[in-house]
Amino acid sequence: MNILTEEIQFGGASLTLTNQRVIYWKSEETLILSDVHIGKTAHFRQHGIAISDKVLHEDLKRLAVLIEYFSPKKLVVVGDLFHAEYNSNITEFKEWLTDYTDLDKILVKGNHDRIHSIVSEELNFTVVNSLKIQNITFKHDVDHADENQFIISGHIHPGVKLKTRGKQYLKLPCYYVNHTELILPAFSLFTGLNTNFDIEKGNIYAFDDEIIFKAK
Repeated sequence: MNILTEEIQFGGASLTLTNQRVIYWKSEETLILSDVHIGKTAHFRQHGIAISDKVLHEDLKRLAVLIEYFSPKKLVVVGDLFHAEYNSNITEFKEWLTDYTDLDKILVKGNHDRIHSIVSEELNFTVVNSLKIQNITFKHDVDHADENQFIISGHIHPGVKLKTRGKQYLKLPCYYVNHTELILPAFSLFTGLNTNFDIEKGNIYAFDDEIIFKAK
């Protein structure tokens, strides 16, 4: 796995964006991600759609590599850690977590996180509606910009459509950053890309496995 980084300043903090869909906040020793959607593949199978658990395995493998690489003391998931009801994927995630008992784990509850009591009791996550560290507030979804807050959110699965030669278009996941808001890409590879949001007042940091770059 190729880990590439881009340093930015946001809310008075130095943050490390990566091409692996996470941010590392070095001074806080905190790894930040959103929209993991654990349980999605099993949920689809329960409804008659044959989706392999390979996607879940790849997501957890990537996260394990990132934890080893950055050695954080804290993991902050900015919503939608889970996708649906308790299922076999969550049992597998619980077993995976046994290697990370010393990691302080926080879930900022998202719209899909309906089993948060199980999360706190069995998986040892602290579950909150919002979280503030230094000057930065973490919320899963932001309805409108607040000029008095620096907010890191997720939820919309941001992507950007870039024009290439021959009038072709390439869609890439991205981070969206303006003066007061930073929107995380979805961590799970089993998610779509939303390219229909207003990017005019901010910057886009697009990436794939080989590059991360400021697209606007």
